[in-house]
Amino acid sequence: MHFVEHGAGTPVLAIHGWTPDHRLMLGCLEPFFETRPGYRRLYPDLPAMGKSPADGIDSSDDMLAALEEFVDTQIGGPFLLVGESYGGYLARALAHRRPDQVRGLALICPTGTNVFLADRTLPRFQVRRSDGVVLDPGLAAQFDGMAVVRTAETARRFAAEIVPGLELADRDAMERIHGRWVLSADPELGTYERPALFLTGRQDNVTGYEDVYALLPHYPYASFAVLDTAGHNLQIEQPVLFNALMGEWLDRVAESG
Repeated sequence: MHFVEHGAGTPVLAIHGWTPDHRLMLGCLEPFFETRPGYRRLYPDLPAMGKSPADGIDSSDDMLAALEEFVDTQIGGPFLLVGESYGGYLARALAHRRPDQVRGLALICPTGTNVFLADRTLPRFQVRRSDGVVLDPGLAAQFDGMAVVRTAETARRFAAEIVPGLELADRDAMERIHGRWVLSADPELGTYERPALFLTGRQDNVTGYEDVYALLPHYPYASFAVLDTAGHNLQIEQPVLFNALMGEWLDRVAESG
């Protein structure tokens, strides 16, 4: 898998969601880690997305296997894990398969108990904040259906951090993988007993928050936050709260040894 790496120290593996590429995770985490030295951040492109080919990848099981190979070849030892949306689905499975290696888990708008969109419990979509920005029609077509905070700044970040991945995605390969999108084994194998964080948006009309809340019995040391005025772009719509909650999670990881 193609990946980008920054910093040195404790490894942090950041897994983006379905269709974008590593720039989504890099955009939200690099500003945060500017004030948190001592971490080696690894940002891969999932197969069929970004610059990673989908050769031999036909399912979410294959995606997970590719991630495990990446962990073995690029990390080897203990690491922290951050997953967004579909990347959160894979991260949940990875954490439960390697609980001694994954020392902390943070999930951003993750896929919950229902993998397919039609089966999810979703809130009513609302635009909660807007500055009246006028967008290019092409950008507006991609942005407006999920922009709970519709401002010049959130549009700028969406265009810089998310749109480039959307344009690179191998749609044919993704359609093939989507046919076997559910992992053959439930991601939650027992409980994950290390510090965890679940960040969800009250107006997230893609993954929601109710199906994610149902996962909590499997994570006895998890903080669960539902942020108002936040949708599936939570990391760019509520950056101050995002940074604060991520910082508290890192503190708990450090305290746990």
